Amino acid sequence: MKKNQWITPFKKQCFVTAGVCLNMASHGLVMGFSAILVPQLQQPDSPIPVDYSTGSWIASIPGFALVVGNFIVPTIMAKYGRRTANLISIAPMITGWFNILLARNVSALLIARFNQGIAMGMSASLGPVLIGEYTSPNNRGAFLTSISLTIATGVLAVHTMGSYLSWQTTALVCAFIAFVDLLIVIYSPESPSWLADQGRYDECRKVFRWLRSEEEEEELERMIEAAIVVRESKADVNLSESFLNKVKRNVSHFCSTIMKREFYRPIFIMMHIYTLGQWAGANILAAYTVDIFTAVIGEDINIPLLIITLDAQRIISNAAAIFVIKKIKRRTMLFSTVTLNLFAFISTAAYTYCKGRGLLPFDHPVIGIALIHIHMFTIATGTVPLPFIIAGELFPLEFRSLAGGISVLFLSTNLFIAVKTFSLLLKSIGIHGAYLIYAGVVAYCLVIAGFFLPETKDRTLQEIEDEFRGRPLTVEELKSTQSLTSWKLRSQDRRCSSPVV
Repeated sequence: MKKNQWITPFKKQCFVTAGVCLNMASHGLVMGFSAILVPQLQQPDSPIPVDYSTGSWIASIPGFALVVGNFIVPTIMAKYGRRTANLISIAPMITGWFNILLARNVSALLIARFNQGIAMGMSASLGPVLIGEYTSPNNRGAFLTSISLTIATGVLAVHTMGSYLSWQTTALVCAFIAFVDLLIVIYSPESPSWLADQGRYDECRKVFRWLRSEEEEEELERMIEAAIVVRESKADVNLSESFLNKVKRNVSHFCSTIMKREFYRPIFIMMHIYTLGQWAGANILAAYTVDIFTAVIGEDINIPLLIITLDAQRIISNAAAIFVIKKIKRRTMLFSTVTLNLFAFISTAAYTYCKGRGLLPFDHPVIGIALIHIHMFTIATGTVPLPFIIAGELFPLEFRSLAGGISVLFLSTNLFIAVKTFSLLLKSIGIHGAYLIYAGVVAYCLVIAGFFLPETKDRTLQEIEDEFRGRPLTVEELKSTQSLTSWKLRSQDRRCSSPVV
């Protein structure tokens, strides 16, 4: 009895969240690994010689492969469950690390990084969904923020190891971390929301009560009641209709779905939030840390020490964000951190431009170091954690897998473009020109968020959905709404309104 009292629902939520977050930490390990892999491969005694262009492909190809993972995971999430999808996403990550460990040529490295990108694409869509369904509403924001904390920890870990170990040894340690994550996920339960959707109500109650406190029993019953309504509406569909009629019905249903305000508005917002998050510079600082320090400060510095210090600051800022996010509204935090991010971009661009042309009346490495740390602070506290937090709160549960997959497509596309083109921009227009382009993209996305992003802090998912819809659902709409089961691309806990004409 004492043991059960000690293992509180909060600690259980921490355990299952750890399985998700360690998977998300692989994002930091993969993106940060290129910052130590490419420089080592460019050494004269490298077993796999690479040039500047090949190095940019090694760094950026996970962003391209993210698209594949985005398309794979919604079907697995809906048909086989969230936990199963999480397990499957770990497999290509482990395979990728061992492929890197055994690589003897560039092609093998690219294939390994592509596999890791697939895993990243799957976990990017899956992570916020799982945490949102596992955790209590009052702790949801903090748990979602822990995603960015583990990503930052992954970057620090791989940069630190790579500063003192070979890239082969570093890959072996990263593979071990992924294996530990696999063990945690194996012993984690399935999402209660998915169990309810599958009609497995007894299992749903058992898992929900294991994860949550007694005060949240009302949420459990409402979730099951909603799932029952949908399953009954599905049973009323004429299953004997012809294949052609089924196709027509599904196409018609999909067309009506994409016209719903609560479907396309969150996607439109998240397209820009994810774009903002990628062009704010998180993956650039992780993948091209050495190049940025050299371009901003110079070569006569202890770069490994500066990299470790920067990554440590990122972790501290991420940890602080977990507590701050519980106090400050989402919009306030987004606008304050992104505005500071724009300041860091523009100030660094002006500093490097003037420094390169001898226009500075006074110069010292501390100035460049401070600008890079300010930039990292804005990333760690805002542009990395907030997209995951907002994604976990913005989408209606009925369309979460489908809408999340569509919007995360913009995350992967922008990640690939930003990382792949950075080296080209650095060589052609300098870091000041690259940073001004980044600032322009971020500023545009911030304006869009200012007009369309609602405040989500301390609001239920149903309240957020009703705001997008413009009104609450009527009883008739709730009973008559068909599910998206035929598309195998969603989690059905709540219903959606009729489309907007």
